[in-house]
Amino acid sequence: MVELRLGPLLRYTDSSCATVWAETSRPCVAQVRCSNGAGGTAPTFQVAGHHYALVTVTGLEPGTAPSYEVLLDDTPVWPLPDTPFPPSVIRVPGAGDTVRVTFGSCRWAAPPADGKDPVGADALDSLAQRLAADPHAERPDVLLLLGDQVYADETSEATRRWLARRRDLREPPGSQVADYEEYCRLYHESWLDPEVRWLLSTVPSFMIFDDHDIVDDWNTSAAWLADMRATHWWQERLLSGLMSYWVHQHLGNLSPTELAADPTYAAVRATPDGTDAVRALATQADTDPASVRFSYVRDFGRIRLAMVDSRAARVLRE
Repeated sequence: MVELRLGPLLRYTDSSCATVWAETSRPCVAQVRCSNGAGGTAPTFQVAGHHYALVTVTGLEPGTAPSYEVLLDDTPVWPLPDTPFPPSVIRVPGAGDTVRVTFGSCRWAAPPADGKDPVGADALDSLAQRLAADPHAERPDVLLLLGDQVYADETSEATRRWLARRRDLREPPGSQVADYEEYCRLYHESWLDPEVRWLLSTVPSFMIFDDHDIVDDWNTSAAWLADMRATHWWQERLLSGLMSYWVHQHLGNLSPTELAADPTYAAVRATPDGTDAVRALATQADTDPASVRFSYVRDFGRIRLAMVDSRAARVLRE
């Protein structure tokens, strides 16, 4: 039976539609079904042996907050059985409503319950616990996650043990991640935390990378980049990081209209395996940064958010 491996994440929302992202265990058709009759379906697409769905939900109305469920090949997979959390909802602010924004950056994955967190309480965990305890509490309308969603260069003890089962950590890049599969491990470690998983399923999120999503001080200078390109492991690390960013973060930043016009998304959906198309985009972003746009804008009423790619698109000429 097909399983929900990661997600759902509620991503883009506006006054009539939303997108919901998920990773599944095999190819299938994903469906989002709302309590008010809104919904949508989408077949999965494949990248590097992983299967993903991005479902556009239509039929939403301003001033409503319908709950929703996720089905894979008509089998309900979300909410999880015996979940302690309230139903996931898609809240659509009404005309003139105040839009509340919660923002932050630089999030290490929360440690296991019996582990010690070196940086203190997890802010997203804490927010999720507060909202879950009181479904009527004032909640943010959107999460802005401003970089370093994962730390490719500072992995947890659990991830280091997992990496050591795959390869010799005495060889560069050591306990840092090296390829697409290892990046996926980081997203699973971060987003499968129960509180964070529920929070991301019920509050829309927009994201952008910063340096640690690839490596500390990414694209500091032309000299820095030349040194990195001289290593045998950097190219695969960079391309895998950009590929995993496009899949896990970038797609959900786009509106349905933008998705329909995106040539890479079209290419990925048109083939049984979209790995080559996503890798080609990552290669283009490396060799010709000005030709690939990860920056985007979102409108909240009269307010426009401009989310700027301040890393991949840097001009490094001395």
